[in-house]
Amino acid sequence: MPLLTAEEFGALWDDFRHSAFKFEVRDRYSVSSEQESLSRFLADEPDPDRARRPWLARMKTATQQGKRIERVRVVSEPHSDYVRWLLAGGPLNAEAGEDIRYLPRPKTEGSGLPGYDFALFDSRQLVRLHFDENDRPLRHELVTDPAVVVRHCYWRDAAWHYAVPFARYAQQR
Repeated sequence: MPLLTAEEFGALWDDFRHSAFKFEVRDRYSVSSEQESLSRFLADEPDPDRARRPWLARMKTATQQGKRIERVRVVSEPHSDYVRWLLAGGPLNAEAGEDIRYLPRPKTEGSGLPGYDFALFDSRQLVRLHFDENDRPLRHELVTDPAVVVRHCYWRDAAWHYAVPFARYAQQR
Protein backbone atom coordinates (compact mmCIF):
# COMPACT_ATOMS: atom_id res chain seq x y z
CA MET A 1 0.00 0.00 0.00
CA PRO A 2 1.30 3.48 -0.79
CA LEU A 3 2.40 5.60 2.14
CA LEU A 4 1.47 9.28 2.27
CA THR A 5 3.53 12.04 3.77
CA ALA A 6 1.84 14.21 6.38
CA GLU A 7 1.51 16.91 3.70
CA GLU A 8 -0.16 14.51 1.25
CA PHE A 9 -2.58 13.35 3.94
CA GLY A 10 -3.33 16.98 4.77
CA ALA A 11 -4.02 17.71 1.10
CA LEU A 12 -6.75 15.05 1.09
CA TRP A 13 -8.63 17.21 3.61
CA ASP A 14 -8.54 20.04 1.07
CA ASP A 15 -9.18 18.04 -2.09
CA PHE A 16 -12.12 15.77 -1.21
CA ARG A 17 -15.29 16.58 -3.14
CA HIS A 18 -18.25 15.58 -0.97
CA SER A 19 -17.52 13.94 2.36
CA ALA A 20 -14.68 13.22 4.74
CA PHE A 21 -14.87 11.02 7.81
CA LYS A 22 -12.37 10.20 10.54
CA PHE A 23 -12.58 7.36 13.06
CA GLU A 24 -10.40 7.84 16.15
CA VAL A 25 -9.81 5.21 18.83
CA ARG A 26 -6.90 6.58 20.85
CA ASP A 27 -7.28 8.30 24.21
CA ARG A 28 -4.44 10.64 23.35
CA TYR A 29 -2.41 11.82 20.41
CA SER A 30 1.04 13.29 20.66
CA VAL A 31 0.99 15.96 17.98
CA SER A 32 3.51 18.76 18.41
CA SER A 33 1.15 21.47 17.12
CA GLU A 34 -1.30 20.69 19.95
CA GLN A 35 1.08 20.53 22.90
CA GLU A 36 1.04 24.19 23.89
CA SER A 37 -2.76 24.37 23.79
CA LEU A 38 -3.07 21.15 25.77
CA SER A 39 -0.58 22.44 28.37
CA ARG A 40 -2.57 25.67 28.74
CA PHE A 41 -5.77 23.68 29.19
CA LEU A 42 -4.23 21.47 31.87
CA ALA A 43 -2.91 24.56 33.68
CA ASP A 44 -6.39 26.13 33.44
CA GLU A 45 -4.94 29.04 31.45
CA PRO A 46 -6.72 30.81 28.58
CA ASP A 47 -5.71 29.84 25.06
CA PRO A 48 -6.62 32.71 22.74
CA ASP A 49 -4.91 31.00 19.77
CA ARG A 50 -7.02 27.83 19.89
CA ALA A 51 -9.85 29.37 17.87
CA ARG A 52 -7.36 30.34 15.15
CA ARG A 53 -5.87 26.90 14.58
CA PRO A 54 -5.31 26.06 10.89
CA TRP A 55 -7.43 22.90 11.18
CA LEU A 56 -10.51 24.94 12.05
CA ALA A 57 -9.97 27.27 9.10
CA ARG A 58 -9.58 24.24 6.82
CA MET A 59 -12.84 22.74 8.13
CA LYS A 60 -14.71 26.01 7.78
CA THR A 61 -13.57 26.45 4.19
CA ALA A 62 -14.64 22.93 3.29
CA THR A 63 -18.05 23.10 4.95
CA GLN A 64 -18.77 26.51 3.42
CA GLN A 65 -18.26 24.82 0.06
CA GLY A 66 -21.03 22.36 0.99
CA LYS A 67 -18.72 19.51 1.91
CA ARG A 68 -19.60 17.26 4.85
CA ILE A 69 -17.02 16.46 7.53
CA GLU A 70 -17.79 13.87 10.18
CA ARG A 71 -15.76 12.30 12.95
CA VAL A 72 -16.39 9.58 15.52
CA ARG A 73 -14.19 9.50 18.60
CA VAL A 74 -14.16 6.29 20.61
CA VAL A 75 -13.44 7.38 24.18
CA SER A 76 -12.65 5.75 27.50
CA GLU A 77 -14.52 6.96 30.54
CA PRO A 78 -13.35 8.56 32.70
CA HIS A 79 -11.75 10.70 30.04
CA SER A 80 -8.04 11.18 29.60
CA ASP A 81 -6.71 14.73 29.87
CA TYR A 82 -6.40 14.78 26.10
CA VAL A 83 -10.06 13.83 25.57
CA ARG A 84 -11.15 16.46 28.09
CA TRP A 85 -9.15 18.99 26.05
CA LEU A 86 -10.85 17.79 22.85
CA LEU A 87 -14.27 18.12 24.45
CA ALA A 88 -13.46 21.65 25.59
CA GLY A 89 -12.63 22.56 22.00
CA GLY A 90 -15.71 20.86 20.57
CA PRO A 91 -17.72 24.06 20.17
CA LEU A 92 -14.96 25.45 17.95
CA ASN A 93 -15.09 22.37 15.72
CA ALA A 94 -18.88 22.58 15.57
CA GLU A 95 -18.71 26.26 14.66
CA ALA A 96 -16.33 25.37 11.82
CA GLY A 97 -18.92 22.88 10.55
CA GLU A 98 -17.33 19.63 11.66
CA ASP A 99 -19.88 17.11 12.98
CA ILE A 100 -18.21 15.12 15.76
CA ARG A 101 -19.78 12.26 17.69
CA TYR A 102 -18.54 10.34 20.70
CA LEU A 103 -18.74 6.60 21.23
CA PRO A 104 -17.97 5.30 24.72
CA ARG A 105 -15.46 2.46 24.42
CA PRO A 106 -17.64 -0.18 26.16
CA LYS A 107 -20.26 0.25 23.41
CA THR A 108 -17.72 -0.90 20.83
CA GLU A 109 -17.11 -4.26 22.51
CA GLY A 110 -18.36 -7.03 20.26
CA SER A 111 -19.28 -4.48 17.57
CA GLY A 112 -16.68 -5.59 15.06
CA LEU A 113 -15.40 -2.01 14.73
CA PRO A 114 -11.66 -1.80 14.11
CA GLY A 115 -9.23 -0.91 16.86
CA TYR A 116 -7.33 1.57 14.70
CA ASP A 117 -7.80 5.06 13.30
CA PHE A 118 -8.78 5.66 9.71
CA ALA A 119 -10.08 8.39 7.42
CA LEU A 120 -12.39 8.06 4.43
CA PHE A 121 -12.63 10.57 1.61
CA ASP A 122 -15.68 10.52 -0.67
CA SER A 123 -16.28 6.87 0.30
CA ARG A 124 -13.57 5.83 -2.17
CA GLN A 125 -10.21 6.58 -0.58
CA LEU A 126 -9.18 5.14 2.76
CA VAL A 127 -6.22 6.24 4.82
CA ARG A 128 -5.25 3.93 7.63
CA LEU A 129 -3.39 5.83 10.35
CA HIS A 130 -0.53 4.25 12.27
CA PHE A 131 1.01 5.53 15.51
CA ASP A 132 4.08 4.67 17.54
CA GLU A 133 4.08 3.52 21.18
CA ASN A 134 4.12 7.18 22.31
CA ASP A 135 0.97 8.09 20.35
CA ARG A 136 2.87 10.01 17.66
CA PRO A 137 1.73 9.68 14.04
CA LEU A 138 3.98 7.16 12.36
CA ARG A 139 2.63 6.70 8.83
CA HIS A 140 -0.46 7.18 6.67
CA GLU A 141 -1.33 4.23 4.44
CA LEU A 142 -3.48 4.95 1.37
CA VAL A 143 -5.88 2.14 0.45
CA THR A 144 -8.03 2.21 -2.67
CA ASP A 145 -9.00 -1.49 -2.91
CA PRO A 146 -12.80 -1.26 -3.29
CA ALA A 147 -13.54 -4.22 -1.00
CA VAL A 148 -11.44 -2.78 1.82
CA VAL A 149 -12.90 0.70 1.34
CA VAL A 150 -16.47 -0.65 1.42
CA ARG A 151 -15.75 -2.52 4.67
CA HIS A 152 -14.56 0.75 6.21
CA CYS A 153 -17.64 2.56 4.89
CA TYR A 154 -19.73 -0.04 6.71
CA TRP A 155 -17.74 0.57 9.90
CA ARG A 156 -18.17 4.32 9.45
CA ASP A 157 -21.93 3.94 9.16
CA ALA A 158 -22.14 1.60 12.17
CA ALA A 159 -20.00 3.87 14.35
CA TRP A 160 -21.99 6.93 13.28
CA HIS A 161 -25.25 5.21 14.16
CA TYR A 162 -24.20 4.36 17.71
CA ALA A 163 -22.16 7.46 18.52
CA VAL A 164 -23.62 10.40 20.44
CA PRO A 165 -23.57 13.89 18.87
CA PHE A 166 -21.08 16.24 20.52
CA ALA A 167 -23.63 18.65 22.07
CA ARG A 168 -25.60 15.85 23.71
CA TYR A 169 -22.47 13.99 24.82
CA ALA A 170 -20.92 17.13 26.35
CA GLN A 171 -24.19 17.91 28.13
CA GLN A 172 -24.21 14.43 29.70
CA ARG A 173 -20.73 14.97 31.14
